[in-house]
Amino acid sequence: MSEYVITCCSTADMSRQFMEDNKIPFAMFHYQLDGKEFEDDLYTSITPEAFYKKISDGAQPVTSQINVEGYISLFEPILKQGRDVLHLTLSSGISGSINSANIARAQLLEDYPDRRIAVVDSLAASSGYGLLVTQALENQRAGMSLEENVSWLEANRNKLHHWFFSTDLTSYIRGGRVSKTAGFVGRVLNICPLLNVNSEGKLIPRSKIRGKKQVIAEIVKRMEEHARDGHDYSGKCYISQSACLEDAKQVARLVEEKFPGLDGKVLINNIGTVIGSHTGPGTVALFFWGDERTL
Repeated sequence: MSEYVITCCSTADMSRQFMEDNKIPFAMFHYQLDGKEFEDDLYTSITPEAFYKKISDGAQPVTSQINVEGYISLFEPILKQGRDVLHLTLSSGISGSINSANIARAQLLEDYPDRRIAVVDSLAASSGYGLLVTQALENQRAGMSLEENVSWLEANRNKLHHWFFSTDLTSYIRGGRVSKTAGFVGRVLNICPLLNVNSEGKLIPRSKIRGKKQVIAEIVKRMEEHARDGHDYSGKCYISQSACLEDAKQVARLVEEKFPGLDGKVLINNIGTVIGSHTGPGTVALFFWGDERTL
């Protein structure tokens, strides 16, 4: 059995330190800002504060997915080392990047017929995608083969919950996720939409909550309703946030209070430049393992 390498994309919204510590090669999405193109390089070339300030000041970044050549550049050096690849992609319900990954896979296997490349649709986004990558690593370290790991990920990926809320509707209105009329009413009434990712990996609005305090309580309530083993949940919990760290910390404090058996402290990450181009500032996302996600 040959060694395999777990890879992912920048949109897993984990820190560069996490990627380096765990030796995870990753492909970078791109975005355009102020007329220039940038790589989603995990905040190496811009700080989160500077990025979200530009959006708050009126900038409207445009994102682009990874092309076939980008995935070939990610996979081929690993194959040349005589190792196989297990790649997790951003949810197909959000991006078509999995199609480019599969085309790259087919092309490379013609040149490296003795190697294996598995492409897994995470059906996840941001640090929920990152949490699935973390689990893939743990599975590998526990001795799972590439095939066993793929089977486990595909069988369990819909047990990974994603819940989001936003206190700033500007980018949601610009992107068409919230209509201008609903956005106007939402601002007047201080509405914070609560969304989640469904079983097809698509972002779905679920509730309209009035006020930040209420939506913070509600997002933790959703974890209480869905977490594996309820308040005895002993898995990991990740949060990602866009320029609203104090809100994220408040959610983390409530989670740690309600779930004392967590596997470590709640990990708070920044929402990256590509996902953040669509959410804008003011979004908090909560990720944990629970019951099966449904439509």
